[in-house]
Amino acid sequence: MNPHDHRPGDPQSLHPPGVEERVAASSNTVPLIELVNVSSAYGLTTALENVSLKIWPGQFMAIVGPNGGGKTTLLRTILRMLPVTSGKVVSRGRELKRSALRRIGYVPQLETIDWNFPITVEEVISMGFFNRKRWFRSTGEDEKRKLCDIMERLNLTALGRRHIRELSGGQQQAVFIGRALLGDPELILLDEPVSGLDMRSRDDVIHFLHEINHQGVAIAITAHDLNWVAAHLPWVVCLNRRLIAEGQPQKIFNASILTETYSGEMVVFNHDGMVMIGERPHAPHN
Repeated sequence: MNPHDHRPGDPQSLHPPGVEERVAASSNTVPLIELVNVSSAYGLTTALENVSLKIWPGQFMAIVGPNGGGKTTLLRTILRMLPVTSGKVVSRGRELKRSALRRIGYVPQLETIDWNFPITVEEVISMGFFNRKRWFRSTGEDEKRKLCDIMERLNLTALGRRHIRELSGGQQQAVFIGRALLGDPELILLDEPVSGLDMRSRDDVIHFLHEINHQGVAIAITAHDLNWVAAHLPWVVCLNRRLIAEGQPQKIFNASILTETYSGEMVVFNHDGMVMIGERPHAPHN
């Protein structure tokens, strides 16, 4: 299946069934990021095995799979936080260098954040200005305007002086999305952006992400909730150390692929164009 076949979606809807969003401008477009037969490991434990994957300009994808299946490792490998043991990571047709990482935003899992650190919403977002060459530069007027624009865009203007601990889960996620946006990224990687959030906060986050994606930024997220992914994401990668499948959720969320991905029997229903997934319960032991 070719992701170039996606078409622009209805701007009034996030991801209506049967409508695919733009992934690349033309068949001549070079992938933003390409993993070529990549393997990586933590010590003697293999985390990724011979994974080949392309992330295109303007793409919006979810990476799903079991705990320990390599989802976070995949993001860490792209960000060069974890070295590859074989294969290579390519950016726009060239081997990925640290300089290219400036155009990749990263939003970590909220559970990894130190919520007791004394820092405000505005200060967290402002950190997006400061890459390794800019720690000692002051913020100029143009940058202050950009900061204000992004805070307004994410409905955070009135919260700028608050401690990040005082925000709701959705607002906290928006703060770190704002930090990533200040670097003018071509691609944003988000690790479990809706994990632990209530339904309203999850809706807020996905609306933020779709708005950003519709402005041309590619987005790749890791996620656990397959039904949420099927409802909101146009492209899915199934990963369990190796790449099992990728494509539109309506086409690859089937019992065979999901059972292989999760090493357990899965049940898939289709209802009014929507895909719904459940795990088949184990028979009780006598």
